[in-house]
Amino acid sequence: MECYEGATMIKTFRGTMADQTQDTIVLHTNDGSVGYRIVKLQMIPKEAGGADVEGTLKVYKVSQTTIDRTIDFSDDTLLGGGFSSYRDDSFFNEVYIFDNEIFNQDIYITYFDSSTGQPMNYYLELEQVKLDLSENTVATLKNIRNLEAGIP
Repeated sequence: MECYEGATMIKTFRGTMADQTQDTIVLHTNDGSVGYRIVKLQMIPKEAGGADVEGTLKVYKVSQTTIDRTIDFSDDTLLGGGFSSYRDDSFFNEVYIFDNEIFNQDIYITYFDSSTGQPMNYYLELEQVKLDLSENTVATLKNIRNLEAGIP
């Protein structure tokens, strides 16, 4: 979907997550004609510069029953992930990787802190894409296949 003068539409989402929780980003439409792709994923501790944090943030196509720190790129439902480590107000490390896949259903963000259980803020930018009938069908069928396969 395009804005005036050919600019792309970017939707932003942000939130604060407690350790071992999941947020739902509602994106589905009645006809599935609007798709999205991740263009930016970032996170920062709720209390920056405070306690030690080793946070893992993951974005999935399906709801998760287990929230952990394992990032497995062979999982077809994983759209992206990030890891942030903050130590003693002096060491900072961040890594973000996300897929360029287009999806048209709700997505799910999970957060797990391996250190002290500190809350984490996230910021997510999605590019909105108008899907033609064949792209709509492919995106919807991928989602149905993942749900029917019993993937968590």
